[in-house]
Amino acid sequence: MNIAKKSLVLALLAGIGFGASVAQAQERVYVIDQRNVVAKSGFGLCWRTGYWTPAAAAKDPAGCECDKDLLPKEVCEPKVAAAAGAAVAGPKPAGEKITVAADALFDFNKAVLRPAGKAKLDELVSKAKAIKLEVILAVGHTDRIGGDAYNQKLSEKRAAAVKEYLVAKGIEANRVYTEGKGEKQPVTGDKCKGEAKSKALIDCLQPDRRVDIEVIGTK
Repeated sequence: MNIAKKSLVLALLAGIGFGASVAQAQERVYVIDQRNVVAKSGFGLCWRTGYWTPAAAAKDPAGCECDKDLLPKEVCEPKVAAAAGAAVAGPKPAGEKITVAADALFDFNKAVLRPAGKAKLDELVSKAKAIKLEVILAVGHTDRIGGDAYNQKLSEKRAAAVKEYLVAKGIEANRVYTEGKGEKQPVTGDKCKGEAKSKALIDCLQPDRRVDIEVIGTK
């Protein structure tokens, strides 16, 4: 994912005066101030360190407080239930996850957005601007044709191309997180037989070539 490196994280901590130590930044995925409280922006969003990922947030003590909508239900549900009596009603969460076929965004084996792909992303930008946007997650996937390393890079490039386009359309860059999963998470299972790069196999594996895009915010 395109997240600031360690040096930038430390510069941020020094610049905003939270006084968090290097050890804290390494151990936690959120910036913790000297009171051991998560530092938040003026919009109430938690400051994240360079170690933040959705998986790491699920293990962080402040994960449910900061990114509840991004974490699996089972991670935060017990905590939410326990605090239900004291909960204060807030803005209604708005979330939408869409899966876009990579072939609709890119030509086969390419990472340059097609005109039709840009049109689909324009629709997503409209939805994002209709809510108070918190984050957009774009995860690229490939089929199994080709080497693991090549597919990993291709999935990352496709997710990055999606982010670049969204930012060009006015979405803040720090609201868009990208990740490439390569061929690790196919949805076709074992129904597509063969290893040869045949048209039949390419067509069968089409659902694996996709970009999962999740828009999270409040109405």
